[in-house]
Amino acid sequence: MSSEVKAPMPGNILEILVKTGDQVKADDELLILEAMKMENPIYAPEDGTVGEIKVKVKDAVESDQVLMILE
Repeated sequence: MSSEVKAPMPGNILEILVKTGDQVKADDELLILEAMKMENPIYAPEDGTVGEIKVKVKDAVESDQVLMILE
């Protein structure tokens, strides 16, 4: 079963900390979202494997936009 990691707020992707195929645990940092001049870490909602990364560094994202898929 896969799970979507979504942006909690609009902002820009500052850094991606994982790559496709990486094993992650719940609460691991996946990427850094810059919003309102603050760096906001985005965490894994559950254990899994990074299946697909749908954004790149410097991408502008909207609230609830899917950032990556965990399998």
